Amino acid sequence: MSEPSDGLAENDGTQFARLPATAAEREIAGRATREAVLEFWDERYGIDSTVFADYTFWEKGSRKLWAFRGEIDSPIAIESLGITFLRTRQEHWKPTTDAVQRFGRHASRNVLTLSREAARRFVAGEDQEIEWDGDWGYLIVAHDLAGAREPLGVGLYLHGELRSQIPKGRRREL
Repeated sequence: MSEPSDGLAENDGTQFARLPATAAEREIAGRATREAVLEFWDERYGIDSTVFADYTFWEKGSRKLWAFRGEIDSPIAIESLGITFLRTRQEHWKPTTDAVQRFGRHASRNVLTLSREAARRFVAGEDQEIEWDGDWGYLIVAHDLAGAREPLGVGLYLHGELRSQIPKGRRREL
């Protein structure tokens, strides 16, 4: 049997391991670092790293990242820790719905604010054609609620179409 080509053969999917702070501290090739995660949120969404100051980042499984507010020993063999946060398997990293709903209000870039009707369709899981002059890819999708922008989840915007990434179990008909 051949080894995986991405260098993650040592990654143990039965336990959480804290992300290394920098690439120089990385022990498993290809594993994301805290530095890279913070840079991603800042560059893509304009969320300052200070927002995550009290959070540690963990990997369980192949490139599934979790955020935990606090400190514990690493590695740790438990089922769940904090919130699912980021998928780093592909070239374009994908934030989770949980992460966007928790931290998306701090975003200053790549936030698509929908009308009431478009937001209703989005949370129901519908794809829709939308004009937007911003960047393509994974966006934070929001709606103005009670005078404030409220993040709804993640949308994939490609070629004039917004594809809802709301998980099937969390979709709602409103």
